[in-house]
Amino acid sequence: MEFLNDYISGIDPSALTLPTVIYVIWWVTLLIVIIVIVPLAIGLLHRTMRAAQSIKRYFAEMLAAGVGIAKNTSSVPELQNTIAVGTAMAETAGRLDEHSAAIAILLAERAKQG
Repeated sequence: MEFLNDYISGIDPSALTLPTVIYVIWWVTLLIVIIVIVPLAIGLLHRTMRAAQSIKRYFAEMLAAGVGIAKNTSSVPELQNTIAVGTAMAETAGRLDEHSAAIAILLAERAKQG
């Protein structure tokens, strides 16, 4: 560490170790980065953040819709029971129809007899 401190303290800040053209290129590059690239990167990051927030909002809406659909379709299994009961009722109604026809015939015969 002491070697590094000695080296840094021995550097003459007024002495240019590189040609002036190199310093100009570095400053131009630095200005381009500060003026063009940094604002562009900030703008793109801002657009990305807005898009991510929109996606988050859309997913929240989709979740609410999905929960509503799940609540509205929770009674679908009960429809199977309703269909089974309806089928049994149709069979019973058919048998009642047959029996009522037999009763009607019997009553008609009794009415003829007197």
